[in-house]
Amino acid sequence: MSGHSKWATIKRKKAKVDAQRGKIFTRLAREIIIAARQGGGDPEANVRLKAAIQRAKEANIPNDNISRAIQRGSGELGGANFEEFTYEGYGPGGVAVLIEIMTDNRNRTAGEIRYIFSRSGGSLGETGCVAWMFKNKGLITIEKGSQKIDEDELMLLTLDAGAEDFKVEEDTIEIISEPEDLQAVRAALENAAIETALAEITMIPQSTIKLEGQEAEQVMRLMDALDEHNDVQNVYANFEIEE
Repeated sequence: MSGHSKWATIKRKKAKVDAQRGKIFTRLAREIIIAARQGGGDPEANVRLKAAIQRAKEANIPNDNISRAIQRGSGELGGANFEEFTYEGYGPGGVAVLIEIMTDNRNRTAGEIRYIFSRSGGSLGETGCVAWMFKNKGLITIEKGSQKIDEDELMLLTLDAGAEDFKVEEDTIEIISEPEDLQAVRAALENAAIETALAEITMIPQSTIKLEGQEAEQVMRLMDALDEHNDVQNVYANFEIEE
């Protein structure tokens, strides 16, 4: 599977555990804060905020918490001043790694992320060293067999709604769109009573590196360690490994 598909599948499973200890609440609240700060507190006029609110509701975050996060981002409430930036680096086997960070202490986070890379056989790189390998896209994942229409009909439905690519994987169907078309494609699926396993704006690698054995294990450990860090919002990579 591709790095994004493989890692997205693992993260969906991890999310259930993360939710139990409140970690996913923190991440989604930070995403709402940043989205509201950058694009305003009106979700109808802010695509990123609307997507973040949808994910928060799916994670059963209370509406009051969502409202407070929006108010903090739009300046109506005080609180920690989170900064958003991206780190880029290389994992074992030359895998490109892109990390989205939100933190209130940039210096502390930089040292901790650098240590995670070095401990896992990777290294941080210069700004721009791997970002060009990824494209910002909307991604919807459907569990194979859960859809109420056949794959050809599903493909036509999503393409008509604005999707640009439709991929049938072993266990899932991936629908890719431009970020601004994600909500329209999702709405079309909801209107057809088709349940989605994942719907998000993400970074998709344009090419992948196939890994086996020890290098594959090292990359998965690196990805897991980065994902566990409290200041890491998202991790993307371009590895390909066998199931």
